[in-house]
Amino acid sequence: MPKPKAGKARAQLKSVQIPPRAKMSSSSESPKTPKTPKTPADEGIDFFESAFKEGEEPIRVYELQLDPDGGPNKDRAYMRLPPAYKPYVLRVSLEAGTPAAKNGVFKTNFPLDGGRFSRDRFCERKLPTDFSKPIHINLPISHAGAFTYWVEYDGDEPGTRIKGREGYFNIDPLLRTKARTPIVSNTSVSANGNAVKSDDVNLPLDGISVLTVVSKWMGPISAWREHFAEASERGYNMLHWTPLQERGESDSPYSIRNQMVYEPSMFADGKGGVAKDGGKAKLEEILQVARNEFGLLSLTDVVLNHTANDSPWLVDHPEAGYSPSNTPHLTPALELDTAMIEFSASLAAKGLPTVVRSQSDIDTLITAFKEYLQTLNMWQYYVLNVDTERKAVKDALTSGKVTPWSGTDVAHKTVENLADIIREAGVIKGYRALEKRFGTYVPGDIAAGFVKAAFVDLGDNFDALTEAWIRVVDVLNVPLYQEWKEDTDIAIDQIQGRLKYTRLDAHGPKLGPITKDLPLVETYFTRVRGKVETDPLKYSLANNGWIWNANPLVNFALPPSKSYLRREVIVWGDCVKLRYGDGPESNPWLWEYMTDYVTSLAGTFEGFRIDNCHSTPLHVGVYMLDAARVVNPNLYVCAELFTGSEEMDTLFVSRLGINSLIREAGNAWDPKEFSRLLYRHGLGKPIGSMDSACVTSKEELPPPTGKGPTRPCIVIPHNGSVPHALFFDLTHDNETYLDKRSAEDALSTGALVAFSYCAIGSVKGFDDLYPKLLNLVAEKRRYELTRLGPNSGIAKAKRILNSLHTEMALGGFEEGHVHQENDYIVIHRVQPTTQKGYILIAHTAFSKGSKDRGFIDPIKLRRTKAKFIYGAHVDFSSYDISNDANYLKGMAAKLVELPEVVAPQGLDNDGPYGEIVVPDYFPPGSVMIFETQLQGADPSLDAFCSSGAEGAFGQLDLVDLNVVLHRAEGEERDATSGEIGSYNVPGLGNLTYCGLEGWMHPLRHIMRYNDLGHPLCGHLREGTWAMDYIPARLFKQSDTFPNLEKPAQWFQERFDRVKTSVPPFLRPKYFAIVISEAYKAARRSVIEQCSEFVASGHSFTHDLALCSIQMHGQVQSASLDPAKPTPSLAAGLPHFATGWARCWGRDVFISLRGLFLTTGNFIGAKRHILAFASTLKHGLIPNLLDSVRNPRYNSRDSPWWMLQNIQDYCKMAPEGLALLSEPVKRRFPKDDTWVPWDDPRAYAYSSTIAEIIQEILQRHADGIHFREYNAGPNLDMQMSDEGFNIDIQVDWNTGIIFGGNAHNCGTWMDKMGESVRAGTKGKPGTPRDGAPVEITGLLKSTLRWLDELSSAGKFPFKGVDATIDGKKRLVTYREWSNLLQQSFEECYYVPLDPAEDAKYNVNPQIINRRGIYKDVFGSGAGREWSDYQFRPNFPIAMVVAPELFDPQHALYALKLADQILRGPLGMKTLDPADLQYRPYYDNANDGDDPAIAKGLNYHNGPEWGWPLGYFLQAYLYFDTKVGVGKEDPSRTLHHLFKILLKPRHHIQHDPWAGLPELTNKDGEHCRDSCNTQAWSSSTILDFLETVHKLSAA
Repeated sequence: MPKPKAGKARAQLKSVQIPPRAKMSSSSESPKTPKTPKTPADEGIDFFESAFKEGEEPIRVYELQLDPDGGPNKDRAYMRLPPAYKPYVLRVSLEAGTPAAKNGVFKTNFPLDGGRFSRDRFCERKLPTDFSKPIHINLPISHAGAFTYWVEYDGDEPGTRIKGREGYFNIDPLLRTKARTPIVSNTSVSANGNAVKSDDVNLPLDGISVLTVVSKWMGPISAWREHFAEASERGYNMLHWTPLQERGESDSPYSIRNQMVYEPSMFADGKGGVAKDGGKAKLEEILQVARNEFGLLSLTDVVLNHTANDSPWLVDHPEAGYSPSNTPHLTPALELDTAMIEFSASLAAKGLPTVVRSQSDIDTLITAFKEYLQTLNMWQYYVLNVDTERKAVKDALTSGKVTPWSGTDVAHKTVENLADIIREAGVIKGYRALEKRFGTYVPGDIAAGFVKAAFVDLGDNFDALTEAWIRVVDVLNVPLYQEWKEDTDIAIDQIQGRLKYTRLDAHGPKLGPITKDLPLVETYFTRVRGKVETDPLKYSLANNGWIWNANPLVNFALPPSKSYLRREVIVWGDCVKLRYGDGPESNPWLWEYMTDYVTSLAGTFEGFRIDNCHSTPLHVGVYMLDAARVVNPNLYVCAELFTGSEEMDTLFVSRLGINSLIREAGNAWDPKEFSRLLYRHGLGKPIGSMDSACVTSKEELPPPTGKGPTRPCIVIPHNGSVPHALFFDLTHDNETYLDKRSAEDALSTGALVAFSYCAIGSVKGFDDLYPKLLNLVAEKRRYELTRLGPNSGIAKAKRILNSLHTEMALGGFEEGHVHQENDYIVIHRVQPTTQKGYILIAHTAFSKGSKDRGFIDPIKLRRTKAKFIYGAHVDFSSYDISNDANYLKGMAAKLVELPEVVAPQGLDNDGPYGEIVVPDYFPPGSVMIFETQLQGADPSLDAFCSSGAEGAFGQLDLVDLNVVLHRAEGEERDATSGEIGSYNVPGLGNLTYCGLEGWMHPLRHIMRYNDLGHPLCGHLREGTWAMDYIPARLFKQSDTFPNLEKPAQWFQERFDRVKTSVPPFLRPKYFAIVISEAYKAARRSVIEQCSEFVASGHSFTHDLALCSIQMHGQVQSASLDPAKPTPSLAAGLPHFATGWARCWGRDVFISLRGLFLTTGNFIGAKRHILAFASTLKHGLIPNLLDSVRNPRYNSRDSPWWMLQNIQDYCKMAPEGLALLSEPVKRRFPKDDTWVPWDDPRAYAYSSTIAEIIQEILQRHADGIHFREYNAGPNLDMQMSDEGFNIDIQVDWNTGIIFGGNAHNCGTWMDKMGESVRAGTKGKPGTPRDGAPVEITGLLKSTLRWLDELSSAGKFPFKGVDATIDGKKRLVTYREWSNLLQQSFEECYYVPLDPAEDAKYNVNPQIINRRGIYKDVFGSGAGREWSDYQFRPNFPIAMVVAPELFDPQHALYALKLADQILRGPLGMKTLDPADLQYRPYYDNANDGDDPAIAKGLNYHNGPEWGWPLGYFLQAYLYFDTKVGVGKEDPSRTLHHLFKILLKPRHHIQHDPWAGLPELTNKDGEHCRDSCNTQAWSSSTILDFLETVHKLSAA
């Protein structure tokens, strides 16, 4: 790292590191796991605590920025992180002072302290309370897993704690497999390619190529080697095994009979070959062969939801399933299911059809079944039994066992109302539970009490009361009967639909005759043989299945779901649904048994596919996978989800730690949708991506644990993740392409999937071109081993495609481009460093029968050569299904390979290109692959473009940096005599700034999200105009700013090289590299030249400090020197950029402290002080400086703001008091005569700053009375004649300065009426004549300071001469100050209690709000009410002169302001309760309403930015003095920093990179406001510096 420059403070990146291993907190009682042997977490900690080795690669730091509430942004709630081949760091960042930092604690179940992972054991890290530095928690990542985190912090209410939103991070497993020889050698397919080598390589998830196999079609284990060889030859590196456990009676692999025993038929001796370990050792032995000899990892299905209906352990453990015994609401569903079976057995006897041949047969059967169902009286499960209710209430009444009704008054209500009341009271037992017949009732004593309270007129007539209750029961039963009918109708409809599908539909299984064993539809319950007869409710177990569009988080076997009763479950009759309950304690045997099953698999296989994942209870999946990862930390987990919601998908992925979600190419219905799926799941990054090159930053990483060396690191912002895809061309349970699209589409689909940058998958039947979906249950034939032979379908092509897929993942071909044109889809994959690539042209075949070439434009690859690698299509001679009795065979087809297609080189106006033209014969289903190489690719270009920025920008001064970074349109035009303006991007418009900030606003988004479709990227691809503009504007101005020559040359050199060596599609990337590096260097140069407060601060401080550069620059039309241009401070942009409107006295001195003094730009501050001091005239400084040529003196507050800044400068600048002796040449003669700036009388004498200070006070003490020079329309066309008269005097009874009149406005609230139509022309909107509160405060501050200096002999004056009671005498600064101190509260405070009015100078008749401070004291006659307007000016006085205020009064007023005046980005300029309040400013409105015409309400409601900073400072002072912050200042600071969230967000995201002048109501944008205003940023920066000092103290 280069050394800091002399005299500059380098910004140090501060991190809050993890303290030495603190004690964990735990939500469980489990003891801490011993750390011997070392766990992966221990090893990660050891790595970071070990010695740093010279030459080590920088540590990768993935940074996750949390929202202010401590939770991740929605897009970042799920993070996928790469495998930890080498330990790296996950940094969780939080801005200082945000709500989550309020006694915040970071919690995670990631083992920060080492040891083993436990889901319910959480490590804690207390967040620091420093409000000036960002908060970082650095997590050392060294192993795979799925983890959660959150931040817990204090709420607004005392004693409350808030748990922030949870976030999740999943770390990819580290997979190792055998290396293979390259498939392409010397730009042609190698005959020796894809050969398995002896050495291992890391296999990224994007390199996985998985083949699904069904073991029962492979034969015994002894025959598997040939299958392994075939899969390996075809380029696969992983096998997905459907379940290998012992199958149930259905013979479906997914109906597992015994989870702990492998299928006996796999072994030579059948069951005799299954050892005590269930065949585990033998299976592992053969899988080891697959792994070591054939480079095939193994992934198996894990079935957690169900077991086979004939699992022997169900006899002993019926509690493992859902039965009416343990889930009583299933009782009517079981009865319905039994009725369906009995009905099916009786069809022949009833003369009903047993074979379904038509819809008429279905209608006949369903009608008969409805009638049969009626005889079961199923309504009895729903309703109250009238007879039972009659007896119960009668017995209670006669026995006197009556419970008095204590609910709502029920007397004289209708029976309908009474039914509603009794329902809502919750006293109906078994209501809608459906657990047994007539299980719904109201206890007799309660019913008796209720009916007596309701039918009071019946007295003790028990018979009448009983019948009255029955009337209520009848009403209660009506909706229950309706519910029964609705449920029954739905169940009948479901049965009818299922009957039609299974017996009649062409695509259904067309089952045979209906019998008891093969009933009408599938049975919903398994009756455990040998047991169900003894206890049918206990041994009738619900079968598993799935429901269309169901909420996956809802268990459809539990109440209130009625899915089994309504027959909504598409059931698997061979599978019993497992009942886990809420946790292991709910069903101990089942949890232990299934955990053993899962952990056994984890020790055997490298990966899991979670079967039926969306129906797996989330807590079950989490528990089981946690257990599996203990056995195999690098377990790869994939799953297929049918949640119907990306948000729900992400939830499952996050919680379960799913590494890949299975996606299917077959879900696309046309080429456009297919291209969308390819883009969504397989693009990787777009070609020319810039995030890796532009968004990362280099830092020094302190050791995460607090021990060990500091290491270099690269910080990579993390944008959050979408679930990773395992993209199948076809899964084992979906229809073939012959059925879905066309058989020819297999090759094009397989190729497109293989070119996806994600895990990919297929099935053998897809490669071998099987015509139909195979039935996992019924199919008994075996796979035909075709290897790469004549009957192998597309296997030869798959060998190339799969091999390329893995090689591209290993080689980092992470960038891609997907283009769809008609029926063609083109995918280009590129390695971003070498610019080598492969391009695939696929002609899809979504429709059958066509052989047409179709149309696609020639593919032009700029500056790129393309060499043909391979091409083919499939020629089918027949689509017939093979009738082979023993083997599964594909269709009769031939893979026809294309002859070489030459891609010639061409040249046009845009330069050289390679062109790929599709051959004349290229039928649907055809593919071509070319190897591409960018010509003239400069491997050093990235490094060159990002080098040298420090040297080019590091020597620029702050004014140079204004040109480089900012300059609005008006400033640039002014500075360049109109030649240069802001850059216009077609489709985007003019950039906000001509400098780098203008480019960075769109680029921040483009770079972070690789948004290469942005208009700026399109413009850069079209031409190099932007690359010409940037250096040209700097060269143009280098005569005025010689330092710009170096950065201009730096830009020129880099852009010239980009222009000559980069094709158009890569221009955006290299443009972004150059601009971002320049911006970082320039911004760093600014920060290094700033104060320690800024240099060590957080990003918000830096952003605000950049506003001092944004606002301070040099133009030709505005200057601090009338004879030549000098840098000056603009009041705001874009409206106050140039000319007379740029530099305002009041604005300069409100802004000076924050923008110049707190940042350390004392030279700039001093120049402005001296320039304005030179203009002193009439005891005032000008509000409008106009380059000191034509200053205007109509501002009463400006001199006091200057004096406050002189005080601040003297206290903050090195040798600051020397300023008082600084001589200043005076612009005007001593007699205040107006003279031109070049008149000999101008600048004829000098005064020191001390003398100027004294002159201001003395002139005010004497009284100031003059008429503005050149008064009239030429000076101000809006002002009335009386407004030009300036009168200011001191009331020596109070020491308060009064001034102004009803016709002018001498403070910052200076809007003059302009509307003739509304009658406001010449009438100020806010005259504030009298004594504005902030002037009184500024005066007191000046007097206090001068008294201190004078008493210490550091100021040459003692006070002012004043005529009091007709006598002239010296009034010392202290005496004047004391006068103000004594009178202030009496004159300005409006007491909260009217009883205290006598103590204060108030008129109770016109008080609008109490407990406040007056905005003005002594408003003119007829406007006395304006004294009592609640405005945001009093906090200014509080900040500069807090001693004037009673602390309790002050804090109450501030809390009112917080509640009433504070807006999102500023302070309301008037109380909304005030009749004058108008919060929307529109200067163009020239309507009839005088309150708003021509924007007269400028300061009567709109929310101004700059008073917010003073409010924050005042609140901080008084709340820590007498409020909640007295004991704990952090409570105050957290409240105030919460207020800053909106300004922080605004400055980060607004193109002007500043804070606005004002907004309309509630922060709404105001079009007439300056988008960035100097004082708005200044006062916030000032507040942050105060906090910095407090933190340091």
